[in-house]
Amino acid sequence: LGAALVLGAALVLGVARAGARNREAATLARMEQLIQSYVSTKQIGSRFMGSVLVARDGKVILSKGYGSANMEGGISNSPTTRFPIASLTKQFTAAAILLLEERGQLSVQDPVKKFLPDAPKAWDKVTISHLLTHTSGIPDYLGFPDFEASRAIETTPEQLVARFRNKPLEFEPGAQFKYSNSGYVLLGYLLEKITGQSYTSFLKRNLFEPLGMKNSGAAWNAALLPRLASGYEPEPPGPKPAERLHMSIPYSAGGLYSTTGDLLLWERGIFGGKLLKPASLQKMT
Repeated sequence: LGAALVLGAALVLGVARAGARNREAATLARMEQLIQSYVSTKQIGSRFMGSVLVARDGKVILSKGYGSANMEGGISNSPTTRFPIASLTKQFTAAAILLLEERGQLSVQDPVKKFLPDAPKAWDKVTISHLLTHTSGIPDYLGFPDFEASRAIETTPEQLVARFRNKPLEFEPGAQFKYSNSGYVLLGYLLEKITGQSYTSFLKRNLFEPLGMKNSGAAWNAALLPRLASGYEPEPPGPKPAERLHMSIPYSAGGLYSTTGDLLLWERGIFGGKLLKPASLQKMT
């Protein structure tokens, strides 16, 4: 009787596992079908090229590249392709600032002038929290008339801040929300002032290395980086190389690169309590 019960349990377990595998295979097939509908579309502006990673319950279900990382060189995208991640950079900047708060080096309620005494009078009421939450009123330098003329020129953090430091605020700090890359550039600049380290060095030592993120870093230092995807713009009869943007210009607001695998490590790390305390994570999210 005991052997029969064990055999019955084993059979039930085997059927359950087979059912789970079948469901997973069906899910994967649906994902592939959806992605391929974007990869193979005839609409130039909607055609997808990139890498996709899907994970569930600690297991990677799909990790694959589609289309070209570099069309001129015939290089395909893959799970190891490094992409400039644009404004996903902002979450790394925010986490770094909250890490400094945990270490007692700042409070997000501190006025910016505490660390930049020569800041303009218009910034008297601007706090680090205002920068983090896009409520500072500082105008976005990416929208300035001279942006296009300078987009390919390597720029220092000091030069970036100089672009908007003397511009009038668009509203009283805290009065409303308006997305501003200027605020996150200023956060990176403050991080360097407070720590005495470069933005990229701080992120490498305090975020990337602890989580094993070996394929993430500053895109403005990545001119000869292997496996870095090129950018393209949709144009008839086909995509053309995107207009060059020196990645020192988006800086701590949008200048990092990463891979899908590293971004998974990041998600597991930030939400798994490996970097920030629960109170800091709640504040961040």
